[in-house]
Amino acid sequence: MGIPNLQIAHIKPSVPIFQGGMGIGISLSGLASAVANAGGVGIISGTGITLEEMKYHIRKARELTNGKGYIGVNVLFAMNDFAEKMKAAMEEKVDFIISGAGISRDMYAWGREYNIPVISIVSSAKVARLSEKLGAAAVVVEGHEAGGHLGTDRPLFEILPEVVEAVNIPVLAAGGIMTGADVAKALKMGAAGVQMGTRFVASVECDAPMSFKQKYVDAVAEDLELVKTTVGLQGRAIKNKFLDMIRDGGKVKIDHCYDCLKNCSYQFCTLDSLKRSIKGDVETGLVFAGARVGEINEILSVKQIIDKIMEECKQANTIDQNNFALS
Repeated sequence: MGIPNLQIAHIKPSVPIFQGGMGIGISLSGLASAVANAGGVGIISGTGITLEEMKYHIRKARELTNGKGYIGVNVLFAMNDFAEKMKAAMEEKVDFIISGAGISRDMYAWGREYNIPVISIVSSAKVARLSEKLGAAAVVVEGHEAGGHLGTDRPLFEILPEVVEAVNIPVLAAGGIMTGADVAKALKMGAAGVQMGTRFVASVECDAPMSFKQKYVDAVAEDLELVKTTVGLQGRAIKNKFLDMIRDGGKVKIDHCYDCLKNCSYQFCTLDSLKRSIKGDVETGLVFAGARVGEINEILSVKQIIDKIMEECKQANTIDQNNFALS
């Protein structure tokens, strides 16, 4: 089996890899443009940045890609500025919008109005079918292995075939995708492509500070912990002093409330803790990471990462074909 060409609406990247949208300040114009320039699809996270900052990074990414490649924006449904950010990104003529942590009927209507594809992040066949019915151009099915906020406790490769069977739109596999063998497996199971976040954090071009990237390189599997954030969902993060403070319901004083969430537990400020880590304080800030972050042992350029993954994918396909011929 060769590597199929991924197409979602007008989006036809040369490699079937979407870079995950990671807030706050992890995936901005630097990372998104590097992925687009390497043949994948770049995503700017609109979470936790101002409207003007988001517009700046969309325009900067266009500049860094010379107007070529594909750049989208991730907008979190749980945020109060969801509608404002989504419409502003569409007015900037991004290639697509991708949204998770809930579904809004309005976002598909806005997509039709601006003629911009809307992609939904889902964790079940039921929500995937609803997304397709409402007008999603594609869905990203995200398993429990993902970093950040999680929508399920089921592993990706258990959910993936159910979603592929449930919809007639392209399906991207996400959560724990780390190697070319993972990509080959997802494609073999019917995915049109994959979305990867964690591996791209440890890249030269990632917008995160070096201390954040190094936290990924140094992490081992035992360093990971699930924590319920004020968004109301569990998230996977790397253990540090911050997790010690909030463990067992511990509260962290909020100096300033951004009133950013539609619903908040006020145990601590998720936005503030993420901002703290992106400023370099990876001990008293929140550091989200995927379940397989322990497999990362070096910081590479985005092009090196994508080239390596695609070569591994081809090798995995060759092994499968040889095994089939021998059977």
